[in-house]
Amino acid sequence: MASALDSAWQAVTGNLSEFQLATVVTFLIHETAFFLSGLPSLLFERFGLFAKYKIQKKSNTSAYQMRCVLRLILYHVCVNLPIMIFSYPAFKFMGLRSTLPLPHWTVVVSQVVFYFVLEDFIFYWGHRALHTKWLYKHVHSVHHEYATPFGLASEYAHPAEILFLGFATVAGPAITGPHMLTLWIWIVLRVVETVEAHSGYHFPWSPSNFLPLYGGSEFHDYHHRVLYTKLFGTDKDYRKAKAIEEKEGKKKL
Repeated sequence: MASALDSAWQAVTGNLSEFQLATVVTFLIHETAFFLSGLPSLLFERFGLFAKYKIQKKSNTSAYQMRCVLRLILYHVCVNLPIMIFSYPAFKFMGLRSTLPLPHWTVVVSQVVFYFVLEDFIFYWGHRALHTKWLYKHVHSVHHEYATPFGLASEYAHPAEILFLGFATVAGPAITGPHMLTLWIWIVLRVVETVEAHSGYHFPWSPSNFLPLYGGSEFHDYHHRVLYTKLFGTDKDYRKAKAIEEKEGKKKL
């Protein structure tokens, strides 16, 4: 099994330099994961699909959705890609590699779990800072322009916030110096997680129904409506609102 995976990896990456893998290919993997996971909620909203699972009844106009998509493409090409290019020497110095052998699955899993924990910790405190008066007004308010979020709005932000989000995402990999495969798996999972949280839909199969510590789309949708932070007890308003909604729902029955 290991030799088959090694052969497949060699076939996919053998004709590319490590620099190309770490920059262009990583960028393309991010874009593919982002748009493939984010487009469904945009289309659901546009065509009124799965309306009973939509958290807010209000919907964005097609023009407002397209404005988001066009700016995202601009930011990704003009901000994200250059960051990947210029940060490559630092990642190389920290131990990033693409050579064989591939890491054992236990190494991949343990590193990805560490990345999620560290990213969430950094993001939490950074997010609190972004909700201070000056930073919210001049930086974070851009992200909150979409009070009714959809998947692709997850990365719609001020360039300064994009830099911060990028730091939170790559802090873990920078510390461990992972294999390129581990980095790609982490990027895909992180993208899918943040897109789901901004999807605007809460389905029976949504991760928050099964993962106790995961806020998910309902939590983050509420955040976009009332503009506040989360975790360490700062989700009390959300929990109160959720309890009231459930109580009113029972009364109607």
